[in-house]
Amino acid sequence: MPHATAPVDLQTMRETAALLLAPDAEPPSREELKRLHQMLGGMAHVAISEIEGASVRLPKDDIPRACALACVGEARMRLRLPPGETFEHQLSLTTKLARSVRAPADHCRALGCAS
Repeated sequence: MPHATAPVDLQTMRETAALLLAPDAEPPSREELKRLHQMLGGMAHVAISEIEGASVRLPKDDIPRACALACVGEARMRLRLPPGETFEHQLSLTTKLARSVRAPADHCRALGCAS
C-alpha cells in the first residue's frame, strides 16, 4: 500500500547508520538503541518507497535496478524481524537494519531518487 514519504536525506541516513556501523562505534544505551531502531526503520521505509518509484522508470533488465530491488527485498525482510529479547539480539538486529539503510542510500543516489 503506497503512502506519502518525506524526501530521502542521504547524509542523515548514512550518519545515522554510522552510529552503529563505524569501526569506532560505541554500543548505545538501551533507550538509544530503541530510538535508533525506530529511526532506521523509518528511513528504510522512505528509501524503499523512493527506490521502487525510481526503478519503474528503468528497463526490467537494468543492472542497477535489479541490484536496488534486491536491496529493497533484504530491507523489507529485516523490517519484518521481531524485536530481540536480549540487548545483544536487539543490537544485532538494529545493526543489520543500519546496513539496510546504508545500502539503499547508495542505490537512491545511483537511481537518481535523492539529491
